[in-house]
Amino acid sequence: MTIRVVVADDQELVRSGFAMILDAQEDIEVVAEAGDGAAAVAAVERLVPDVALLDVRMPVLDGIEACRAISAGGTCRTVMLTTFDSDEYVYEALHAGASGFLLKDVRRDDLVHAVRVVAAGESLLAPSVARRLIEEYTAATVRTPALPAERLEVLTARERETLLHLGRRLSNAEIAAALVVSGHTVKSHVGNVLAKLGLRDRIQAVICAYETGLIAAGTPSGE
Repeated sequence: MTIRVVVADDQELVRSGFAMILDAQEDIEVVAEAGDGAAAVAAVERLVPDVALLDVRMPVLDGIEACRAISAGGTCRTVMLTTFDSDEYVYEALHAGASGFLLKDVRRDDLVHAVRVVAAGESLLAPSVARRLIEEYTAATVRTPALPAERLEVLTARERETLLHLGRRLSNAEIAAALVVSGHTVKSHVGNVLAKLGLRDRIQAVICAYETGLIAAGTPSGE
C-alpha cells in the first residue's frame, strides 16, 4: 500500500528536497507540497493523505496550529520538522497531536523511516528530542501532577503496569519480558491503555505517565 504524504515548509529548497527523498521510495507518494500552514491544512482536507510533514515555523498558520487542525480533523498523522531543538516546540507539538518530531538535519534514511513508522500507527521522536522531553519531567525534585491520578482508575492493574513501562519508553518486547507475557498480550494491553485513556499513540502515553504522577520526578526513564 502506498503511503500518501503532504510536505509543508516555507523554504522551497527544503520542501522540494524532502519531497524528492520521499517520492523516490516505491511505497511513498508525495501528493502535495505547501508553503504555509494554512495551505497544508487545506491540502490535507482535500487529499486525505496518510502523513503530513510539517515545518514548525511557517507563515499564515504555524506548524503547531496546522498540526492541531489536522489532528482534530481526521486520520492523517503528523511529523514535525524544525531546526530548533527546543523544549517549547516539542511539548506544544506533542500536545497538538504530533506523532513524530525530527530535526531538519535528519538523515535521508531516518526521514523515510519516520514517515513509514508514523503511517503504520506508531510514534517516533529524534533521540535528542526524546531525551529533552523526559528531562523536563525528571529535572525537578518535586512535581505536581498536571493530570489527576484518578484518570488512571479505568485501567486494570496489568494495564497500569503497561503504562508505566510505556512511560519508561520500553519496546513491546521489553515490556513482554518485564511482565513475563507474550508479545501478543502486550500489544493487547497497549491498545487497551491507549483506548481507555483516549491517547493517540505511545508518545502521548509517555506524557500521560509523567503528568499523572505514575512515574515520579527523578525516576530513570530507561532506554
